[in-house]
Amino acid sequence: MDVPLWLALIVIGCLGIKLIRPPWWLVAALLLGGYLLADSLLTPLIDPIAK
Repeated sequence: MDVPLWLALIVIGCLGIKLIRPPWWLVAALLLGGYLLADSLLTPLIDPIAK
């Protein structure tokens, strides 16, 4: 199943905020870091893990 990255980030962010109640800056940092990591030179290393 192919899920757009933006949709996965929104769902993960909403679930994390509702369940754990972390600070907003931490949620933003994790989501932005994940997005940047997914579009970096490390993508070939992450891709087999994600599948």
